[in-house]
Amino acid sequence: MRVAHRRTTTVRCLTALTVGLLALTGCGGPDDGPDDGQAAAAATAAATASVTSEAPAPSPDGTAPSTSPSATAASATEARWAGTKQFVQIDDARTGDGRTYLSVRPAEKKPHPQFEAWVIVPGEGPYTEVSMTEDAQVLLSVPLGDAKHPAAYAQDEFVSRLTARPSSDRALLGYDLSFDGQGRVTRVQSLYTS
Repeated sequence: MRVAHRRTTTVRCLTALTVGLLALTGCGGPDDGPDDGQAAAAATAAATASVTSEAPAPSPDGTAPSTSPSATAASATEARWAGTKQFVQIDDARTGDGRTYLSVRPAEKKPHPQFEAWVIVPGEGPYTEVSMTEDAQVLLSVPLGDAKHPAAYAQDEFVSRLTARPSSDRALLGYDLSFDGQGRVTRVQSLYTS
């Protein structure tokens, strides 16, 4: 009820403001240009957007919807990484609801000083769960894959290979991830480490 009352009050205030702006733009002198109508339309649009974005709509039972902190953090990460490539560590992987989920955090990679391989510099901070697209490509190299050069694997095989390794080993592995515009992983490639 309070949300509905607050919206009604806000709508009335913004309507009064819009009417006032329309009255002012209609009472100008001869120097007024053709932009007056555009300013009034912009004010109306801004008022409508303000009301629409002010509060989430209540659920059918009358209670306000809630968003969990973990869901908010995950969506923030997805938005931040949308359309990018990231180098990460993967602590865990799982499948559920027909999707593959990865627990990731940023890391760094450096060329090995003596061999044709990579040295993984672990990141710090918490891991964040991201989802993979159904057709995401998985390319694995030793030690997670069977060969030095990357080869294609199914997502479920990747999950089983990763989760079969002890957590201490997982911290030494690194991956290049590509994200789509919605922040979902479209490509996973493990780096060859000796």
